[in-house]
Amino acid sequence: MTIIDQIRAELGSKGITTDPHELQPWLTDWRGRWTGQAQALVSPSSTREVAAVVKMASAAKVPLVPQGGNTSMVGGATPSDAGDALILSLRRMNAVRRLDADANLAVAEAGVILSHLHDSVLAVGRRFPLSLGAKGSATIGGLVSTNAGGTQVLRFGTMRKLVLGIEAVLPDGSIYDGLAALKKDNRGYDLTQLLIGAEGTLGVVTAATLRLVPAVADHAVAWVGLASPQAALRLLRFVEARAGNAIESFELIPADSLALVLAHIPNTRAPLAGAHAWQLLIEYVESQSGRSASDALTALIGEAFDANLLDDAAISASETQIDAFWKLRESISEAERADGPAMQHDISVPVEAMPDFMVSAAAAIEAEFSGVRASAFGHLGDGNVHFHVRAPKGAEAIQWRATVGEVASHRVHDLVVAAHGSISAEHGIGQMKRAELLRLSDPARIAALRAIKSALDPLNIMNPGKLIPLASDARVE
Repeated sequence: MTIIDQIRAELGSKGITTDPHELQPWLTDWRGRWTGQAQALVSPSSTREVAAVVKMASAAKVPLVPQGGNTSMVGGATPSDAGDALILSLRRMNAVRRLDADANLAVAEAGVILSHLHDSVLAVGRRFPLSLGAKGSATIGGLVSTNAGGTQVLRFGTMRKLVLGIEAVLPDGSIYDGLAALKKDNRGYDLTQLLIGAEGTLGVVTAATLRLVPAVADHAVAWVGLASPQAALRLLRFVEARAGNAIESFELIPADSLALVLAHIPNTRAPLAGAHAWQLLIEYVESQSGRSASDALTALIGEAFDANLLDDAAISASETQIDAFWKLRESISEAERADGPAMQHDISVPVEAMPDFMVSAAAAIEAEFSGVRASAFGHLGDGNVHFHVRAPKGAEAIQWRATVGEVASHRVHDLVVAAHGSISAEHGIGQMKRAELLRLSDPARIAALRAIKSALDPLNIMNPGKLIPLASDARVE
């Protein structure tokens, strides 16, 4: 009996398909850069069924590629073109098992879509404080496995800070039950934290206990114009000192990125009348009813203006305007795609060093690669920006990426490492950054990653080819 027959006998007809038309949407990554092949799409409906599938795969030495919403930005959920893998979809495991408003926690299965979780916890007066552009398709299991960030990291941190416990199936098919939200637990290595950000290479996350916070009572957004990233950091420190945790988002946008949005995204307009080299989106949140976020933010921005910390600002007057401000920020990548090919880099450096890095790195790349345009935007407050290098007008996408684009990306990463930063702040390594991780990491990090992988997954069946650098990734200079 083949493994396909074994799985069909265990899961039934709903649990597995080999139909090429049903497989096709899950064989290509979200960005369309990688396409692989697979024997079948396996869709268990419970942790017990996941464990049964993993045991069968282990016995047969068949690779498994865990997949949630298939929204990886680095090809982390796409099978290889060998065709021997099984895609292990967690989308049928979509129950919110527990909601406890008093304890401020939720237990959600891996296939729960982020926006659905938002709706569920809001119904009990709470919220899950992580949001991102793919919230309508990204799943909890994928968010845990990639240690996702988003626009509220400034206040609440990444998934690593929001996950209180995990349930997972390990590579031998055993079930790790770590869902209990213990504040103290000194039983050796923290397996929950090890599985967060492991990109499915150490096991299959089946459920997570998540931290909730009170629902938003009121919020407001300011759109600010200023001269430089250095001025933006001074403003960040000013508003943090006066408003503390009320500041949830602090997004920095260069003038050229805003111009692309206005040119390519319908129904958008500039919030400020004058020209500004840099713009900021600042979100202020009140968790207690009876307080006006707009009044508080208006007073705060007024103080900053009096202190010569900004040049101009507009405060949202309605939810419609808040949505319009956020649309400008969230449409940057879409606008860049419409403008032409680009190399995207999800990087971080220490917060205090980020303003200088944004300016100097962009200048260095533009000087070294004729005709390119380099700029950075994103989460200044947590030291994570998206540093993009855009091709000259008229460049052919595939050829430019394979030649100038690849070399420019290596140079960007060199600059990041020189600034004591990370080449992956929130998107993960996947298959896209394996070679760069090997090239730019110290031997101790690579040895530890490989040792942990080998110890927990000696058969290398869990998402092979992702995260862990291969010997073949070494560049020949």
